[in-house]
Amino acid sequence: MLRRNRLMRLLWMAGGLVSLVLGIIGIALPLLPTTPFLLLAAFCFARGSRKLHRWLVEHPRLGPPIRDWETYRAISKRGKTLAMIAIVAVFLISIVAGVATYVIAIQAVVLSAVSLFILTRPHPPHERWN
Repeated sequence: MLRRNRLMRLLWMAGGLVSLVLGIIGIALPLLPTTPFLLLAAFCFARGSRKLHRWLVEHPRLGPPIRDWETYRAISKRGKTLAMIAIVAVFLISIVAGVATYVIAIQAVVLSAVSLFILTRPHPPHERWN
């Protein structure tokens, strides 16, 4: 049992590290999303390493969107704007690149659902109107 728990912690930590690296790469690559990978890293670290989770959540640059999500299930106005820009850009690039029509149709449905989810999340309290 002890070995299984240790193995699971290592797997959660590995998943968190991979997600963190992808999130950091996403900062430099505009079409690779950053926040979902950081949220996944926080989720994994919460199960694998309290120390890494605390570091990520308290990080001055990476922490705020994670704290907003973990505390309020909220997405900032800036986060929503950047997500919508990325979604539209990916869709337009697919069209210009001549991707098959059925792929464009599937992409339209999935991206619409993701957009709806993002846009219906509340803003964090520090951004709401009083």
